[in-house]
Amino acid sequence: MRVLLTGVGTRGDVQPVVALAAEMRRRGHDVRLCIPPNFIDWVAGMGFTASPIGIAMRAPSGAAAAQAAIPTPEQVRALVAHLVKDQFDATAAVAEGCDAIVAGGAHQYAARSIAERLGIPSVVALYAPVALPSPDHAPNGVPGGDPESNLRGWQGESRSWNERILERLNGHRERLGMSPLNDAFSHILGKAPWLAADPVLGPLPATPGLEVAQTGAWLLADKTPLAPELEAFLAAGEPPVYVGFGSMPVDPQTGRSVIEAVRAAGRRVVLSQGWAELGLVDDAGDCIAIGDVNQQALFPRVAAVVHHGGAGTTTTAARAGVPQVIVPMFSDQPYWASRVRALGIGTSVDRGSLSAESLRAALGGALERGVAARAGAIAGSVAVDGAAVAADLVERVAAFGSSEPRASSSG
Repeated sequence: MRVLLTGVGTRGDVQPVVALAAEMRRRGHDVRLCIPPNFIDWVAGMGFTASPIGIAMRAPSGAAAAQAAIPTPEQVRALVAHLVKDQFDATAAVAEGCDAIVAGGAHQYAARSIAERLGIPSVVALYAPVALPSPDHAPNGVPGGDPESNLRGWQGESRSWNERILERLNGHRERLGMSPLNDAFSHILGKAPWLAADPVLGPLPATPGLEVAQTGAWLLADKTPLAPELEAFLAAGEPPVYVGFGSMPVDPQTGRSVIEAVRAAGRRVVLSQGWAELGLVDDAGDCIAIGDVNQQALFPRVAAVVHHGGAGTTTTAARAGVPQVIVPMFSDQPYWASRVRALGIGTSVDRGSLSAESLRAALGGALERGVAARAGAIAGSVAVDGAAVAADLVERVAAFGSSEPRASSSG
């Protein structure tokens, strides 16, 4: 079987697709990858040949971030037009001869149209329950609220998608000799999307009109050893607190606040520089700054994880059994913060109120014995076979020509 896997966005959007690719290859299938250009070399190191799609998403940092202008509406429209065209061109170029297409993330403008044109099955996988239209939550919001209001919010979300991309989607479909769409968002999701999120951390909400398969998170095994200097730091004292915000465009001065907070809690600091290029404030021996790191190897050896609340980092920290402090910024991150609080495995701080004092208080709560115990207890409940479950479904989809088969569903 030959399958096309496509992912757009930052590493948190792309890595799950690569995890599924690794599992499909392990089973002997021919895998084609479409990913942003800045990840081509990364997957080449794993033996994959990938085609570029989309743009390299990297937020400006430091002085560049302070000077970066907010894009005008015209610039946003031009970028969306470019992304839609690029996805149609890139996907069509590599989809010929494939038996199925699996697209990771909601911003997959072309995958299902190209699959329809070729007469092959396709499915879109989402990484958080709040990406699914549901009366249980507003668009990208935390659970709760009035169901009728939530559904009205999703109707507004659908209108917003249509305003942004429907005309462009239909223009490309017309170019391919295909009939026009009435609703962009429902077309992108299809009737049977997949939810690539752990059912304990992110349970499936009510999804009227959809048949959703929840596979569990798609986790890419990482055997990369920790750097010798990090190993030496870990061995030199009590477990430190990891702080990192990944690809988020945080103020570089945030580094000072988080170091002050962790020190006030009496802990050492492992500071991940991330895209914001956070740095140390002095040369004291209780802090170390690191770049990209194997979180699967590091997290079991820290006292707590302070992060932005991305789906991947949340899942990795939960698997490690360590308390979390989430500083959510946008998209699904407030949802993951709400789930960490609801499960009693951590705390959170609103981005707008982030300070050394607020983070110290949140960290103190996360380090309480009961929270640490619950985090340790839930670790064994986090599924590790999500990519394998998804691979089973891919094989069934390709065999039967439909994305209907499902692991669990709500309708």
